Amino acid sequence: MSTVYLGLGSNLGDREANLVKALGLLTQQVTIGQVSSIYETEPVGYLEQPWFLNLVCVGETKMDPFGLLAFAKEIESELGRVSSFPNAPRPIDIDLLLYNDQKIDTEDLTIPHPRMAQRRFVLAPMVEIAASVIHPVDRKTMKELLTERDDSTQVRKWGNV
Repeated sequence: MSTVYLGLGSNLGDREANLVKALGLLTQQVTIGQVSSIYETEPVGYLEQPWFLNLVCVGETKMDPFGLLAFAKEIESELGRVSSFPNAPRPIDIDLLLYNDQKIDTEDLTIPHPRMAQRRFVLAPMVEIAASVIHPVDRKTMKELLTERDDSTQVRKWGNV
């Protein structure tokens, strides 16, 4: 079994219900352990869109990283996500943040997620459930990475799943 950290986000439709549905569908292939609180976060990149609800979960899976990515994309499609432009509004987004301590860099998949260390909306929920986990590239804990963030992106605890 491999340990995986996943980031989930939604800013279209019933955002909380989208997160809950995605978590439920993920359990078909991932034994979900801890789930962070839900955080409401302002958009990054494309700003003219609704705020997101985000969370991070940790689980175990028998799937390899590429199979897990394909499975996550199937769930996104099932919940209504369609391809458009980068950082577009979406009913659900599932990011593979960490897969064991692996480092993967291909055209289709980069692990650890290439922007997780710069995103407060990922680091805040990560710190809640995995503060001492070490980023495989930066070699810093999630708590250290969050403490180093000097951006003013708003990330506030919203509730629980």
